[in-house]
Amino acid sequence: MGASAAAPGASVVGRFAPSPTGVMHAGNIFAALAGWLIVRSMGGKMVLRLEDLDRERSKGCYVDRIQRDFERLGLTWDEGPFFQHDRDDAYQEAFERLAQAAAVYPCYCTRADLHAASAPHRGEKRVYPGTCRHLSASERAKREGEGRRAAWRVEVPDLAVTVDDLVQGPYCQNLATECGDFLVRRSDGAFAYQLAVVVDDAAQGVSLVVRGVDLLCSTPQQMFLQRALGLPEPRYAHVPLLVGECDRRLSKRDHDAGLDALLERFGTSEGIIGHIAGITGLAGSCEPASPEALLASFDLKAWVGRMADKVQMLWH
Repeated sequence: MGASAAAPGASVVGRFAPSPTGVMHAGNIFAALAGWLIVRSMGGKMVLRLEDLDRERSKGCYVDRIQRDFERLGLTWDEGPFFQHDRDDAYQEAFERLAQAAAVYPCYCTRADLHAASAPHRGEKRVYPGTCRHLSASERAKREGEGRRAAWRVEVPDLAVTVDDLVQGPYCQNLATECGDFLVRRSDGAFAYQLAVVVDDAAQGVSLVVRGVDLLCSTPQQMFLQRALGLPEPRYAHVPLLVGECDRRLSKRDHDAGLDALLERFGTSEGIIGHIAGITGLAGSCEPASPEALLASFDLKAWVGRMADKVQMLWH
C-alpha cells in the first residue's frame, strides 16, 4: 500500500484528509505535499483518512483513485485508510458527551433564514444570530408541526480563542461575535464536519494538522469542542491556497489542473511535484523531484520566511 516506515518513537502524527468527491487537482497536491514535508521533517508519521461525511457526493471510484494517486505521487502514509462513514457510533457518543458538557439545542432555521438574518463575516462566514437558542418547548413543537427538521447547534460563550499557527502566526477569534453557535449535527441526521474531525483526530492520534488557510477560521471552533470533550489539542499549520486567475480557488468541481491534465503536461509524477514545489517555494527550482528528494533540504521556518503571501499563491 502507500505506507513507509515511521520514525521510531515518533510523537508527531499528521494526516491526509481528502474528500472522495472528485479527482485531485494541483491545489490538493500542494496542500498534501506541504503537509507531508512538514510532518516528515519533524520525524513524524502520516495517517490517511477519507472524509466521506457527504454521502451523496462521495464516490467509491474516487476513494480508490485518491489512494492510487497519493501512491503515484510518492505521498506515503503509515496508517489507514480510515473512513468517516464507519464512525457514526463514535460521533454519536461524542455528541451525547457534548450535550452534557455544553448547551446543545435544536435549530430549525433554513438556509434562507440564515442568509436573511446574518451578514457575511470575513467575506465567506456568516455569524449565526442565535435565532433558535431560546425557543420554548411550544415554539419548537410548532416548527416541528410545520415539517421543519431540526439541526443541532452548540451554544458558544463570549470567549476569544487563539490559534498559534505554525505558518500564519497567531490567529484569534471571538466565538460569540465572529462565529456564533455552530452546527454539530445537520438536519438530515449527519454529523457536522466540526464534530467529526475533532473526534477523528483524537482517535487517530493526530498531533499536527496541516491544511489550507481557508480552514483557519474553523480552528477555534474545533479547539472549543476539543476542550469541551476533554480531547487533546493538535498543533496547526495552515498553508496558503493555490489559486488561478482573478484569485479563483482551484476546484475539483471545475476540474482545474486535475491530475490527468498535469500528467499530460509534465509527463511524470516527479515533474508535477517539482513544478508545484518550485512555484510555491517548497524548492528552489521547478526541476522534477520526488517528495523524498525535497525532504532532504526542507525547513519549515525557512519556507515560511520566504513567503511573500501567506494566504494565496498563484498557480501557473
